[in-house]
Amino acid sequence: MNNTYYENLDQNFTNALNFYETNYSHEQLIDMLKNGNIVQKQISALKLESINSSDDANILLSNLTGQDGKIREAVSLRLSEFMGNDNYIKYFEPSKNTQKFLDAIIDINGNICRNVIQAISNLREDENFCKIFCEKLANLTLELLEVVEKFDFQDGKYKVNKEAFKLYWCLETVYVFWDKMDFTKLKEILQRGSNIGEYTIREKCAKILTHDFKDKDLAKIKEKLKNDSNYYVRRF
Repeated sequence: MNNTYYENLDQNFTNALNFYETNYSHEQLIDMLKNGNIVQKQISALKLESINSSDDANILLSNLTGQDGKIREAVSLRLSEFMGNDNYIKYFEPSKNTQKFLDAIIDINGNICRNVIQAISNLREDENFCKIFCEKLANLTLELLEVVEKFDFQDGKYKVNKEAFKLYWCLETVYVFWDKMDFTKLKEILQRGSNIGEYTIREKCAKILTHDFKDKDLAKIKEKLKNDSNYYVRRF
């Protein structure tokens, strides 16, 4: 690499550091979240101290998907913090943003998935959100199961990992919203998921089954997974 590359790298680092060390008003941070470059959006999200309106919340959410990974991760982190605060959660209009949240829980970055699941776990008592979101979650999980069931997990293809990764995080979300979901669909998810060749999927099913289900079929599946060949599955 030539000297120009390193000079640009140094300049970019200096610009980012100067930006981070500068104090900006709430309005300026929101404006940069809306119109800024990658560094400005990332640091604006991290420096934001409050959500003061639905417009603020929508601008933050607009950066949760379809942006550079640095931006998405910073936004997801702040989202998990802001949505844990009763003063801010109302501004996020959860029932209108169910698809946004659903897309974010299957991000390619596991940290983002984890942060968003933490954020929406604060919505368990929002009946309208749960009704809309959980139906979409169940349908997406079943769609992914249909794809993943066809894979040979020995072939090492990236597509296998990608789709199984999405299913993994859907099941992690199911663990949070298990009692808000349609039981028939949930039961099908657990029956099919418990037979997937990829152990991380069976592990998530075993984790979901640690909840108190009063169903004989699920009790049999739980017992089967307790005797799974993989330690991480049977530990539940």
